[in-house]
Amino acid sequence: MNLIMKMLAAPATVLALWAVSAQAATTDDIAKRLEPVGQVCVQGQECKGMEVAASAGGGGAKTPDDVIAKHCNACHGTGLLGSPKIGDAADWGKRAKEQGGLDGLLAKAITGINSMPPKGTCADCSDAELKGAISKMSGLK
Repeated sequence: MNLIMKMLAAPATVLALWAVSAQAATTDDIAKRLEPVGQVCVQGQECKGMEVAASAGGGGAKTPDDVIAKHCNACHGTGLLGSPKIGDAADWGKRAKEQGGLDGLLAKAITGINSMPPKGTCADCSDAELKGAISKMSGLK
């Protein structure tokens, strides 16, 4: 019986020490852990702390070369999964004819087509930036 008491004493001691340390947390510590990780800002109203986020966004329009290099080249550079290759005017022309020209290709790029996700991994690209990239890759105007 003495051995059983010794075996139970160690875990009970550890549990008691843990409970005491858990109670030692101050109200400030608890408040800090419960702080929100973000905030909702309404356009046109001041939103403290968002100056850094706005400047980190990069600002300025992306060039067609930037969009192609960062978002399009992985698939369109090699023709991955049947995507039209950059510079293959015949393939792009055939697709443009089927889809309604450059604007039709843009519409498919915006919504996604087959294995290509919407906006082809460039979620923050404007329609004009996507259209510029498509025009450059396809040679269509």
